[in-house]
Amino acid sequence: MDTGNWSQVTEFIILGFPHLQGVQIYLFLLLLLVYLTTMLANLLIFLVVCLDSQLHTPMYHFISILSFSELGYTAATTPKMLANLLSEKKTISFSGCLLQIYFFHSLGATECYLLTAMAYDRYLAICRPLHYPTLMTPTLCAEIAIGCWLGGLAGPVVEISLISRLPFCGPNRIQHIFCDFPPLLSLACTDTSINVLVDFVINSCKILATFLLILCSYVWIICTVLRIPSAAGKRKAFSTCASHLTVVLVFYGSILFMYVRLRKSYSLDYDRALAVVYSVLTPFLNPFIYSLRNKEIKEAMRRQLKRIGILA
Repeated sequence: MDTGNWSQVTEFIILGFPHLQGVQIYLFLLLLLVYLTTMLANLLIFLVVCLDSQLHTPMYHFISILSFSELGYTAATTPKMLANLLSEKKTISFSGCLLQIYFFHSLGATECYLLTAMAYDRYLAICRPLHYPTLMTPTLCAEIAIGCWLGGLAGPVVEISLISRLPFCGPNRIQHIFCDFPPLLSLACTDTSINVLVDFVINSCKILATFLLILCSYVWIICTVLRIPSAAGKRKAFSTCASHLTVVLVFYGSILFMYVRLRKSYSLDYDRALAVVYSVLTPFLNPFIYSLRNKEIKEAMRRQLKRIGILA
């Protein structure tokens, strides 16, 4: 195909929520409140786990890293969404769009790997309790955390490299609430079948593989818990997994439908709704799920507040 007469698009317009034009200011205030709460709550959990020596265990080590990753994951998209709600232009440069996609997907992949590591940690704690201290050592925890971050940061490199070489000659209106692979690919002025296939294969390996590993861990956990004779023992074992399992179901429930598919056409409103769930609601809910359902974290928060003089 001749591309000689095409003019390359240098910036895109993110349409965001076109059907909510009359309530943009209210949506901005709501999203701002959710964003600030998300950042403060995740930062609080990260700091509490780091500062409280009684929480220096593998489970809370992974929770703190997850909270830290949520800070970047949320910051990758929400500030731009907030700015677009108040701006008439709603534009983003091509390089800015690629950077947003990279950080959003790399930190999202990191979260997938961390959730898998947390499932493995719960499997060892419940299914192999006598060997747990010698298996899940601080060194192994650090190595797993580093592996999650390196795997996440390397994840979108191939997809970003391929999409950066595509020609974009117009239109330049992204039918989404932030830059992402599917809506950006739909604007390319050439066949994107290879990109869609690569995107599908990478997402399938990344999302499905980690989700299946988590499911396998919980199958073993459930089988082990059902063999515990006392009802109190069963409740205690399940209570240590409830928060993690809730986060997994909310997060994977949305990204599986969004990214593990081959077709390029999609329902715009459906995808916007899913994007709100996994980019805004999940990071907002996670710290509350972990803190409100976790006695140790709540007690650690009280200890730290007393230490700095806020509580008597």
